[in-house]
Amino acid sequence: MTRKYFGTDGVRGTVGQYPITPDFALRLGWAVGTVLAEKGLSKILIGKDTRISGYVFESALEAGISAAGVDILLLGPMPTPAIAYLTTTFNAQAGIVISASHNPYTDNGIKFFGADGRKLADAVEEAIEARLDEPMEMVAADALGKIRRIVDARGRYIEFCKSTVLGRLNLTGKKIVVDCANGAAYHIAPDVLDELGAEVIPLAVSPDGLNINLDCGSTHPEMLQRAVLEHGADLGIAFDGDADRVLMVDEHGELVDGDQLLYVLAMDRHARGVLNGGVVGTLMSNFGLEKALADAGIPFRRAKVGDRYVMEMLDAEGWQLGGEGSGHIVCLDAITTGDGMIAALQVLAALQRQGQTLAQAVGGMTKMPQLLINVRGSQRDGVLERDDIRTAVAAAEARLADAGRVLLRLSGTEPLVRVMVEGEDATLVTSVCEELAAAVQHSIA
Repeated sequence: MTRKYFGTDGVRGTVGQYPITPDFALRLGWAVGTVLAEKGLSKILIGKDTRISGYVFESALEAGISAAGVDILLLGPMPTPAIAYLTTTFNAQAGIVISASHNPYTDNGIKFFGADGRKLADAVEEAIEARLDEPMEMVAADALGKIRRIVDARGRYIEFCKSTVLGRLNLTGKKIVVDCANGAAYHIAPDVLDELGAEVIPLAVSPDGLNINLDCGSTHPEMLQRAVLEHGADLGIAFDGDADRVLMVDEHGELVDGDQLLYVLAMDRHARGVLNGGVVGTLMSNFGLEKALADAGIPFRRAKVGDRYVMEMLDAEGWQLGGEGSGHIVCLDAITTGDGMIAALQVLAALQRQGQTLAQAVGGMTKMPQLLINVRGSQRDGVLERDDIRTAVAAAEARLADAGRVLLRLSGTEPLVRVMVEGEDATLVTSVCEELAAAVQHSIA
C-alpha cells in the first residue's frame, strides 16, 4: 500500500500546512480510535513535547479519539520514549506522541507506539490510513471515550530511568552539564541525574513553546561545549526536543556523537560478556565505528537510516544494541525504543565500571572524516535515478578512489536530500561533498 501520510516516523510537517492541521488531527484521532476499537481495545495515551502547537493537536486528537469511543490518558510534556514506556505500564493499546523531534517549533508531528512500547506495526498504520478516507461517524453519546490526566507521569518515568542503573551507578562527586533543548526532558533529565548523586548544571530548561531546539540541544551543542569547559565539568549531555536522541561532550569540550557512544556501550558490554551478539548501525554510521568493532571481534551490521530500521535489524539478528550517529541509541536490554536519557545513563554506568573518563573511553575509536550536507529543494522525486546525479556520484567516487564512500538519500521527515561523503583525507572529503551537493541543489531547485 502506498502511504499518503505516514513516513518513517508517523506524520510530520509544517504547522498549518496539510496534514499538520487541526482538522486532519481530528480525523486521524478518529481513525486510530475506530481501528483500535474494532480490535476490542479501548485506551490510548497522549504525550507531547513543549512546542506551542502541541496544545492544538492534543485537543484535536482527544476529540477524534473520544468520538470513536476510546478512552484517553493525557501525559502532558514527556519524552517520546517515556510515552513508549508508560503505554506498557498503563496497559494501554497505543501511545501517541505529538512532536517533531529535533525540528524547530514551526514543525510538528504525530507518531504512535503499540501496546508493546514499539512503533505501530505497518499493517495497523495502513489500516489507519485507509480509515482516513471514510466518512467520520461518532459513537452514541453514552459510548464516547472518557479523558483523564495522569498527574504522576513524570515521577513514574524518572523512577523507571533510575531503575535501569540502580546499584550500578553512583554519580556522587561528578559534575555534569545537561542541555535539555527547551524540550520534553526539561523537567526529567536534571532530576534523574541529581537523584543519582551528580552536581547538575542545567541548560535550556525554560521552554516557552517557541524555543525548542533553538540554538541548543543535540542539534546545536556549541553552548554545551562552552559550558563544560567553563564549569570544569566531567562531561556534558545534550538531548533533542523529544529526548529520544543524545549526544555528549567530553571533559575537554569535544563532541561525542552517537557512533562513539555506541562504541563505548559495545566495548563495555563486550568486556563483561553481555553484548549478546553484535551492533547495528546505519548506512550513515562512520566507518571508524565498524573498524573499531571489527578489531575487537564484534559483529556490525548496517540498516537503512531511521530507528525503525535499526530496530528491525536488531530483531532479525536477535541483538540488543544499535543506533545512529545522530544520537538515536537503542538498548533493548533496558527499554523497547531509542531513549536519550537511558542511553546516557548506560554510558555513565559503563564509564564508572571501566574507570574511564569519556575521552578515554572513546579513544579506541578513530573517526574517519565524514561530511553531511543537507540540500533542500522541491523537486526531489526520482532525483537519485536522474542521469545528471548518477554522473555526479560516479565522478565523486572516482575522486575518492578506494579511500572513501558516497551516500545520497532522501530524508524521511523533511524535504531534503542528504549528501554524505566519507574518506581518509578530510580536505578531499569536503571538496567532493560540496561539489556533489551543488550538483544535487542544481537538480532539485
